[in-house]
Amino acid sequence: MLPSSRLYAAGMPIHLRAEATDYAPNVLCPGDPRRATYIAETFFDAGYRCVNEERGLLGFTGTFEGAPISVQTTGMGSPSCGIVCEELVMLGAKRLIRVGTCGGLKDGMKMGDTVIGISATADDQGALRLAQMDSYAPAATFELAETAARLSRQQGTRVHVGPIVTSGVFYDPDPGTFARWKRVGHIGVEMEAAMIYTIAAIHRIEALALMTVSDILEESGNTTRISDEELKLGVDTMMRIACRVAVS
Repeated sequence: MLPSSRLYAAGMPIHLRAEATDYAPNVLCPGDPRRATYIAETFFDAGYRCVNEERGLLGFTGTFEGAPISVQTTGMGSPSCGIVCEELVMLGAKRLIRVGTCGGLKDGMKMGDTVIGISATADDQGALRLAQMDSYAPAATFELAETAARLSRQQGTRVHVGPIVTSGVFYDPDPGTFARWKRVGHIGVEMEAAMIYTIAAIHRIEALALMTVSDILEESGNTTRISDEELKLGVDTMMRIACRVAVS
């Protein structure tokens, strides 16, 4: 395989087998390919098309209320997300909106609430390697976060805005991790936002992470998981906001 720098210089995405014209400038980025399919089927106007199937990283392009929009699976974790988002930039993406789930750290959070990550502390080393910094907390595009918060309030959605953590592990062996993150004000934990925000900062494009609270994380290290029905309702609520932010 060619080193990534040579691939980028040659403009040769190898995981998104598409042309630049196949993607809209505004791209929704879920981790789960089934969620990408669901988003296209449920929220896009009729006539959307599949633009990528390579490695199961499903991507679709269509319109939302007449405006061009795409959805592209990123996979789980920063390494997979970083590959996909770099290749989206190669293909002309100008705005990346992460749509996923997170563990809730903030007191008073409820299952299915929406979280807007104003910044993402990079606990995962992938984003730090890309940024070439020992520590880094990349930020969202403020105008997108502001729009998402306003639309959430207008919709009557329970929304929380604040810093989040991008973790490199899902099954953390340290029971004190959640308490340390919460102590300094983090409101949620997920696995991709810091990478998306870092790529957006480097390439001077826009980015935002919107997430549905799928777990409540206690300072003791215990977790409570959402039901499938609660998750679906929460994701649908988040997606109505995310699509409008993407094309705003």
